[in-house]
Amino acid sequence: MNWRKLLTGAVENWPAKVLSIGLAIIIFIFHRMSALEARFFSAPLDIENLNAVMPSDSYPRMIRVSLRGEANSIYHILEDDIEVFVDMGNIDSPGRYILPVQWRKKGTALGVEPLQISVDPMEIAFLLDHRISKLVPIAAGFRGQLDSGYSMAYYSLNPSQVIVDGPAERVDTISELFTEFIDLDRRRSNFTMNVDILQRDPLVVIRGSTTTEFTGMISRIIPVRNITGLPISISGVREGFTAELETGTAGIRLEGESQSAVDQFEAPPGFLTVDCSYLDEPGVYTVRIIAGPAENVSLRVDPAEVRIRLSHMEEDDQP
Repeated sequence: MNWRKLLTGAVENWPAKVLSIGLAIIIFIFHRMSALEARFFSAPLDIENLNAVMPSDSYPRMIRVSLRGEANSIYHILEDDIEVFVDMGNIDSPGRYILPVQWRKKGTALGVEPLQISVDPMEIAFLLDHRISKLVPIAAGFRGQLDSGYSMAYYSLNPSQVIVDGPAERVDTISELFTEFIDLDRRRSNFTMNVDILQRDPLVVIRGSTTTEFTGMISRIIPVRNITGLPISISGVREGFTAELETGTAGIRLEGESQSAVDQFEAPPGFLTVDCSYLDEPGVYTVRIIAGPAENVSLRVDPAEVRIRLSHMEEDDQP
């Protein structure tokens, strides 16, 4: 064999031959790729290696993932086995950054060939701020009405405050967090329940548990009415004596089963009296004030006692 002639023939018109080989490879690849199928799904975006800063403005939480490969391979890949993330390990100061969206394979995605993976968007602009923590009180949120005649006397939350983490500008504006609505409709007795703490800002995170235990103490409302300035009558003064009250009026506190009962009560003349029938010597005494009968209400006299001066009647005053 004449090797010189073979070599000469091989290199003759070599640009055309290289171009032909290249076109053949391209055609092969194109044919191979055209035979592949595509699959699309959305994956949650993870932010990795957060240090002193964190996002302080909204950003895409879901990323569109495209898989391209053989049908019998790509449809067996679990969506959770394609992880989409942004790495912030090299950032430690606030500002605006444009970072690439990266991906990694695991589990059922490993060893699948051919497999092309692409993400949309390919990069994201982040506004970053200092990461701070703060202790924030919790307030209960209510809806509905207790049963008629009942009121919330007291309630407690355990815990009553939580620590939140987030970007400084947003955390500084938080003065309290609210629970989900607690339904009060038709309640008339004490109750305890676990309720979620609302997280209205997705960039602010509650450290630890996101629930709290609510305990409500419900009591019956007792209708009350105070009446003041009722005159006090004196009875039972023995013959030859006169009596003089230190204070001529007193008040009463009414309590009833219904508001109408206490509202409709009217004290008749002589409703409040003091009995002097057992006093037989001049002097100053403290005597109990007696109230007359009252229907459908209970009452308390205020003050309950009054001082009275008992004196001999002057001769000119005797009949």
